Amino acid sequence: MATSKKSASQPLVIGLDYGTDSVRALVVDARTGQELGTGVAAYKRWAAGKYCTPGAQIFRQHPQDYLDALVVAVKAALAAAGPGAAARVAGLGVDTTGSTPAPADASGRPLALSPAFAEDPDAMFVLWKDHSSVAMADRFNELAHGGQFTDYTKYIGGIYSSEWWWAKIAHITASNRKIAKAAHTWIEHCDWIPAELCGITDAAQVVRSRCAAGHKGCWHPSWGGYPDAKFLDALQPGLSAIAAKLPKDTATSDTAAGTLSPAWAKKLGLPAGIPVAVGAFDAHLGAVGAGAKSFQLAKVIGTSTCDMLMSPLDAVGDRTVRGICGQVDGSIMPGVLGLEAGQSAFGDIYAWYRRIFLWPFTGDAKALAKLEARILPELEKAAAELEPGAGGLTVLDWHNGRRTPDANQRLRGAIAGIHLGTDAPALYRGLIESTACGARAIAERFVAEGVPVKSVIALGGIARRSPLVMQILADVMGRPIAVVASDQCCALGSAVAAATAAKIYPSMAAAQKAIASPIATTYKPHAGRVKAYEAVYARYLALGQHVVASTTA
Repeated sequence: MATSKKSASQPLVIGLDYGTDSVRALVVDARTGQELGTGVAAYKRWAAGKYCTPGAQIFRQHPQDYLDALVVAVKAALAAAGPGAAARVAGLGVDTTGSTPAPADASGRPLALSPAFAEDPDAMFVLWKDHSSVAMADRFNELAHGGQFTDYTKYIGGIYSSEWWWAKIAHITASNRKIAKAAHTWIEHCDWIPAELCGITDAAQVVRSRCAAGHKGCWHPSWGGYPDAKFLDALQPGLSAIAAKLPKDTATSDTAAGTLSPAWAKKLGLPAGIPVAVGAFDAHLGAVGAGAKSFQLAKVIGTSTCDMLMSPLDAVGDRTVRGICGQVDGSIMPGVLGLEAGQSAFGDIYAWYRRIFLWPFTGDAKALAKLEARILPELEKAAAELEPGAGGLTVLDWHNGRRTPDANQRLRGAIAGIHLGTDAPALYRGLIESTACGARAIAERFVAEGVPVKSVIALGGIARRSPLVMQILADVMGRPIAVVASDQCCALGSAVAAATAAKIYPSMAAAQKAIASPIATTYKPHAGRVKAYEAVYARYLALGQHVVASTTA
């Protein structure tokens, strides 16, 4: 079909979504929300397993991976969008995983991009799921709750996590003196990519995201920004110097961090000078791309989950929500309270199970690729034939610790009720049920804390591709689960931010209305299974209490 002159002249925006394994670039018609082209590029060093020690929960990513993949993904997306697309791009938006910080020099450039630190994992981005700083997270909580200092966990559910900004910085500052001495500042992944694209070469000029700073950096207006110097230096000497170099203010994603530099415009084939939106975390912009409204729980389901909920500011007021990951004015949409929760592992648990099966074939690339494509679909097909809680099996989904409710990265998963008749499909179904039980616990915590959950929407690869997982989720939660149509909701949310920063729309809400994904399908709970899952959920809670007691004893 021929393209009309009107549609050919309409502005386009690009949403960049930096996930755990790859970056996605999405070209979107800013007026209609039509997705015109997608490009995906994996991080090559990460895919090769470099700079990570999974047994020690160390997961690092090289900044050069992010830059290399960015070029590949954007060019692929523009090619897919068709001739003339590049010239029509009016803005870019960026989301990333988080908290994923890196030490940087005075120009704001990560240390790993300099020859002296190119192979030092501590000079790289510390991925969200890196839990090597758990002792520093414990220390943060001790100081915050000890009575000597302000309770800086007040707006993050009462517990600071090893997945977050200050714990990671404190751990590396304490353990690697060379990095501590060389680091002029630290920078979140979602702040660095916009700064890099804009050609910013002064760390003091890097715009800091409200989303990242509020949820992970304990930034809050009530105490003047970040935690005070005495608190930070009690956590780890030298942290106050890092905080002193951070700007007092933060910015929301409806604003521009700057404009695309000529150098990056040439690399990407885009017009120089177009706005680059302030970055944010992937799940937060994923909720925007999914069209989430207030009191609608948006579950971003991937390797882990992030559960996003928005509320009018006056609905929560001065109340704090216990046990979640944070509540921040403007972290999702400007002028609205963004509340975050989630599970530290979801799809990662299924991938772990697959690795168990495939271990004998790790040295045979051809056999491995063939089996990888078959194993989970075969397990899912067989598991679908089983009844809820097959054989009395109870599984706890804390394989990567517990994010919410009540963050505790020392916790571990558990399996109870195994017998000689337990087979592979039964255990796989048990793993799925455990992740659904974890999701229910999050929703119940919001409700118990006085924040209503009026409906649930799901997005992400698992939501789109696994009917069994989504049906079990609906049955365990006892709620309909609406699944969005777009495979790229996080990138779509970044496109919403880009369209707003480019002033194509007067507000992010208006841009969301035009661009966000529609709903593709809704999974409704089956009454009989909902009742059966009450017993499964009760066993899940009991097993969790036992593991917590054993871990803290």
